[in-house]
Amino acid sequence: MQEVLLSLQHIKKDFGEGEVLSDISLDVHRGEFVTLLGASGCGKTTTLRIISGLETADEGRVLLGGRDMTDLPPEKRPVNTVFQSYALFPHMNVEKNVAYGLRLRGMDKRAIDKRVREMLELVQMSEHAGRMPSQLSGGQRQRIAIARALALEPELLLLDEPLGALDLQLRRQMQVELKRLQKQLGITFIYITHDQEEAVNMSDRIAVMRSGRFEQIGTPEEIYDAPMTRYVAQFIGRSTILTGTVKSVSGDTAVIMDENGSYPVDATRARLVPGKVCELCVRTERMRVSREPVPGFSLPCTVKEARYAGGSVLTYVTMAGGAEAVATGEERMADAAQPGDTVYLCWNPAQAAVIGGASHGA
Repeated sequence: MQEVLLSLQHIKKDFGEGEVLSDISLDVHRGEFVTLLGASGCGKTTTLRIISGLETADEGRVLLGGRDMTDLPPEKRPVNTVFQSYALFPHMNVEKNVAYGLRLRGMDKRAIDKRVREMLELVQMSEHAGRMPSQLSGGQRQRIAIARALALEPELLLLDEPLGALDLQLRRQMQVELKRLQKQLGITFIYITHDQEEAVNMSDRIAVMRSGRFEQIGTPEEIYDAPMTRYVAQFIGRSTILTGTVKSVSGDTAVIMDENGSYPVDATRARLVPGKVCELCVRTERMRVSREPVPGFSLPCTVKEARYAGGSVLTYVTMAGGAEAVATGEERMADAAQPGDTVYLCWNPAQAAVIGGASHGA
C-alpha cells in the first residue's frame, strides 16, 4: 500500500452565503499527481487554500504525513504553492528569485548557490540566471516560479492553475515539463484546473468537483471511460447521453429502448434489470454512422451537418425521437454523408458507459 501523505477528512467551509465545501474527504498518496478538476466556483481553490493554511475549514481535519495540520499557519506547513500569476519579485533577477525562500530560512550562501544552480538546471533555465522577470517569456517565468517553490523541498506542492495564462502550444509543452519534474523529483503534486485535457494528460488521479463536492475520484481512464454520473460524463470530453428502459438482459448483453429506437448495452458494466431506466454515455470519437442498418441497432437518424476535424469527419445527426448526436468517421469530406441523408448510429457496446440511477441497483 502506498503511504498516504495528505488526508482531508470531512472538510466543510461556508463564507456566509451557503457551503463552498460540503463534507469533502480525500487521501493523496506520497509521490502522486492529483488534479482537482471543475468549473469556476466549484470549490477547487478554496480546497487548495485550506490545504496550504491560507483558509481555515469550519469543520474537518487536514493531516499531512500523519500530523494534524488543521490549525497550523501556512509557514508551519511543509507545503508550497505555485500560482497562475507567477508572483515573481520584479526587482530581483532569476537567481535571486529562486534563492529568496532559502535566504529566509537562513541557509549559508554556499548551500544556497548550489541549490539555486540545481533548480535552474532542473527547469532548464541556467542560462537565464541573471535576467529580470520582465525579460522572460510567460513560460520562462512559470518555470522560475516552479523552481523557487521546488528549491524549498516541500513535501507537497500545490499548483493553482499555473498554466492558465499561457497560449495553447506553450501550455502543452509545460504540461510535459511539469509531469517530468514531478516524476523525477518524486514530489506530491495537487494541481487545480478547469481544463479537462490538461487533467487527463497529467494526472495519476482526478477528483471532479461540483458545487463543493467530489462528484467522482479516479484515474483518468476511469473518469473518461466509466463516468459514474451524468455530470462527469458531460464535463469530461464530448458525449452523446441516451436515457432508455432496459428491455431485456441475456448473458453479457442487454437491450435498451427509448424514443429513438433500440440498441445493445454491455451488461457486465452495470447491474441491469428489465423495466428499469438507465443512461448510456457514448464518447463522440466512439460513435459511428453507417449508410445501412447495423445488426443489434435500430437507430435511424437524419444528417444535419458534416464538418472536417483534421484527420476525421464529425457528423451531426438528429435521431428519430429528436435527440441529437455527434459521430466520428475517418472518411474524406467528399465521401461524408450530406445534410438530409438518412444514416444509422452504432458503436461498440463495450466502449459505452452505463451511468447512474437504477442501472446500478441489484
